[in-house]
Amino acid sequence: MIPSQKISQIARSALLKEINLSPKPGLVDRYDNGAHSDMDHALFLESIDAISPFFSLFYESGCASTSSKETLNDLRKIGVKCENAMLSATNGVNTHKGGIFALGLLCGASGRLISNNQECTLKNVCIEVSRICDGLLRNDLRSGNERCAPPTAGQLIYRQYGFGGARAEAESGFLTVQRYALPAYRDALCDGYSVVESELIALISLISKNNDTNVISRSGIHGLNFSKCTAKKSLNTLRKKGFRDFETEVSNMNTVFVSRNISPGGSADLLSVMLFLVDFESYFLNGEGVC
Repeated sequence: MIPSQKISQIARSALLKEINLSPKPGLVDRYDNGAHSDMDHALFLESIDAISPFFSLFYESGCASTSSKETLNDLRKIGVKCENAMLSATNGVNTHKGGIFALGLLCGASGRLISNNQECTLKNVCIEVSRICDGLLRNDLRSGNERCAPPTAGQLIYRQYGFGGARAEAESGFLTVQRYALPAYRDALCDGYSVVESELIALISLISKNNDTNVISRSGIHGLNFSKCTAKKSLNTLRKKGFRDFETEVSNMNTVFVSRNISPGGSADLLSVMLFLVDFESYFLNGEGVC
């Protein structure tokens, strides 16, 4: 399989794995709409179908770019078209804006690695994303606070709490994923949990650590603190009592999150990032790809 097709397949697979994972507190999954009244599992599948053709375009744009700065500008142009395709498929519902942003960057960064004959490792693709996004937080949120009227939700949250959301995660090279989600996922696999069980553990680990601006925008800083504390308690249950009690507790978290209008969408996007990175590195380390 040529690289553009494979990278596109990895990105699509990450989104499918994320939406099919359950139980996910406050989030749409196969069995529950979480804290959302305007979207469901079927709508997410339609959205994934609509945006998947753009992943190869993100990759090809990365391949063709001559600099990281140029890559960001080109990816943004494709991203606008991708978002429009999503909104057309969902009748205006934002199902995957964060996923488009994160996975578009990862596909573009993959293209740059491959076109420049760099080693295709998880670490290198994250470094390349960070290079592409250098200055993004400053340009979009810090400077934007002064020039935008009215300021966006992201700018208000950054101004009040210093949390940069998806932009900060990307500019850091997805450090939250590297520091928390990936170790939790790998440790769970080493402890004998299944792949799907390990994915759920990684998601709850993300919720326990991530300063999720999606949660703040819906439920305020108190909602964020509550969600992080609740996730930490469920991880403690996992350590003390095992996966079944943990899974039950996560299911109960969903009920509570819905009642509080908490939806950790930023953590769901970061889970998709982790799933992309795992499959990306596995593909090239196993010698299936040439890079």
